[in-house]
Amino acid sequence: MNDPNVGWFCRHDPALLIDMKDRPANDVGTTVVDSSSQAFRDDEIRRLNAKIIQLEAHVCELEQLAHVDPLVGLPNRRSIFKDLERVIARLNRHGGTAAIIFVDVDGLKQINDRFGHPVGDAALIKIAQTLLETVRRTDTVARLSGDEFIILLPTVDELGAWNMALRVAEATVASPLSTNNQQVVLSVAVGVSTIAAGDRPIDVISRADQAMYKIKTA
Repeated sequence: MNDPNVGWFCRHDPALLIDMKDRPANDVGTTVVDSSSQAFRDDEIRRLNAKIIQLEAHVCELEQLAHVDPLVGLPNRRSIFKDLERVIARLNRHGGTAAIIFVDVDGLKQINDRFGHPVGDAALIKIAQTLLETVRRTDTVARLSGDEFIILLPTVDELGAWNMALRVAEATVASPLSTNNQQVVLSVAVGVSTIAAGDRPIDVISRADQAMYKIKTA
């Protein structure tokens, strides 16, 4: 699930921190601890706790790099494949309906050639924002590759998916990119595939890609 109002974040685990209230009365090998040695131990505990928090922040950053596209801030290919695996596992156990929309950006190369790659990147960011604003909060928008996006609809049938695909295409055209005192009209080609029990993520994406290609070349 994507929420455009919520960024990527991590919480540190308090269980990993060293509790100063439960510190031992004396160090190993000593029988008496004066105030200076106690203060030294407290400082060491504070430094260790600060190091733990830094390490957790680094792990969080690595998780973000592994699962989030750095340009548009959406889940990446690796992340959407895991989401698809979870939906398929749910369908295997309980049945139900689910679908994806394959979204292909029209003319990204021409935008890059005419206006430059920074404008092309801005176009991708604009489209990502438009997709997020169009889908439901229970849906997931991900960037599959350069100019390709996936929308995962975990509780939608084929008709509902095509209706959403139409809204996505209309919303994209209605949201041009303003750059250098001119507007660049954006558009996308879309294709839909339902998800069934026993599917593989790559097969679902391939079917939606083929459906998009048929419409794009018709």
